Amino acid sequence: MANGIQLFITCLGEQFYPTTLKNMVRILERLGVSMEFPEAQTCCGQPFFNNGFQVDARKVARTWLESFSKSALPVVSPSGSCVATIRHHYQELFPAGTPEHDLVLDLQSRTFELTEFLVHQLSVTDVGACFPHSVTYHASCHLLREIGMRDEPKILLKAVKNLEFIELVEEETCCGFGGSLSVLYPGVSKAMMENKVRHVIESGAEVVTVAETGCLMNISGGLKRAGSSIRAMHLIDILAAEERDL
Repeated sequence: MANGIQLFITCLGEQFYPTTLKNMVRILERLGVSMEFPEAQTCCGQPFFNNGFQVDARKVARTWLESFSKSALPVVSPSGSCVATIRHHYQELFPAGTPEHDLVLDLQSRTFELTEFLVHQLSVTDVGACFPHSVTYHASCHLLREIGMRDEPKILLKAVKNLEFIELVEEETCCGFGGSLSVLYPGVSKAMMENKVRHVIESGAEVVTVAETGCLMNISGGLKRAGSSIRAMHLIDILAAEERDL
């Protein structure tokens, strides 16, 4: 395992959750991981790819590959959906025979979502966090279904000092965000979101946590519209919390 990593911060993270990105750095520094930040990094191309614009997706993805290929260090991201794009869909954009194919194979083998990196690459489950609140967890679709991280986020949560973990009914059911799903099918998205919010409220938890910014935005908005006082927080923000913050 390399002594350091490259940070891939993602578009939604940079635009809407910069504090969460800082907290990701805080966690990794606490664990003694050195970091590099490729300043030329861009979007991975997921929005274009998901909507069928493969030519545009290929242009953006090529820039991403160039940015992170300058170092042999692992790439770590706070987003399962972005990691899934690189790991599973870049080969569709750059199939065998294209100049970028070998680079895709290399980078997809060393690109990790944060909880995956912590548990399976660093072999860490207790990151030294303290969060004295009751917390329930929503499993985001890409992290669960495309990356295969079912237990890892919950293992990390259950190791947090003074945290009371509450299981969520239909934890693995989509929250209705789904990227362009929420735009193309707003009625379906709204019904799914309301179902998710209902289960969150019924859990009685003080906080619902998610490891994906898109889902976090959706659930947070739903809770506000429902008039609930339950906080929606990124998993990273909980893992970054320490006793000195209380």
